[in-house]
Amino acid sequence: MHLARFPRRFIAHLPTPLERLDRLSAELGGPEIWIKRDDCTGLSTGGNKTRKLEFLMAEAELQKADIVMTQGAIQSNHARQTAAFAAKLGMGCHILLENRTGSQDKNYINNGNVLLDHLHGATTEIRPGGGDMNAELEQAADRLRATGKKVYTIPGGGSNPTGALGYVNCAFELVGQANDRGLKIDHIVHATGSAGTQAGLIVGLKAMNAQIPLLGIGVRAPKPTQEENVFKLARATAEKLGCADVVAREDVVANTDYVGEGYGIPTESGMEAIQMFASLESILLDPVYSAKGAAGFIDLIRKGHFKKGERVVFLHTGGSAALFGYDKAFDFTGSWQTV
Repeated sequence: MHLARFPRRFIAHLPTPLERLDRLSAELGGPEIWIKRDDCTGLSTGGNKTRKLEFLMAEAELQKADIVMTQGAIQSNHARQTAAFAAKLGMGCHILLENRTGSQDKNYINNGNVLLDHLHGATTEIRPGGGDMNAELEQAADRLRATGKKVYTIPGGGSNPTGALGYVNCAFELVGQANDRGLKIDHIVHATGSAGTQAGLIVGLKAMNAQIPLLGIGVRAPKPTQEENVFKLARATAEKLGCADVVAREDVVANTDYVGEGYGIPTESGMEAIQMFASLESILLDPVYSAKGAAGFIDLIRKGHFKKGERVVFLHTGGSAALFGYDKAFDFTGSWQTV
């Protein structure tokens, strides 16, 4: 599969590390845990969206766009990486931020990813939760086009067939790293939301007949909706690559038991996952996305879903900048001591 046929802007720090997590493995007493560090892609604290944006922003340049627009939740990692990529290329960037949680906390609205959006020169506007954000994005873009701007719009999460190419490439990269080190991977687990990461991975894994089961831990939608969204995008991505039938419906598996009260609302299990990864492995997760994926992963290990002797890779999608917008979710009472 020749991805060089598609325009790409090489910005990400790739390949990202593949590391064994010895202390977390020992703590959980189950499989041998490895982590694919897509929090280390290098663009404005990194994250999974940078891989997608390499293809999306190259397309924007080809269309001679002078401004890119996208949308996401207030603490959107995708928005922050889009703003950073636009700054790198000298493009304007405007972002619609949806307040899905309804929070009016000043840190949530102004700190974390939002602070970085503005540092990268993006303009933002906040919209209430519950709207059709991609439709609102196109309406806002049309208003700019009417003023003579050349606008390139990117859907939430960068999740369309062009963006998903970034995770087709990641699948090749990960399997190549495993092959070069003689590592047989039994499972891959990651957080799944807007569908692009999971769709790209499954297309890449199936196209090379890797025979590695992929599990997405949902952070927003119910299981039937999440799996159907991923499958539709995977089929569209495979069609773009000329292998439309490589993915079957049964290849797409999501577990949505760890969403909690809703997208962007921290969960107790997610906060435990953040503290476990930080205190055992010095790895930072975020409450919205990677922590819920890790919480599901940890719980499934405890329940025996992944067996001792198996080797499981957790793909870290990044997002640590969001921690600074969620300071109220942490309780370190008793942690401050004079020694």
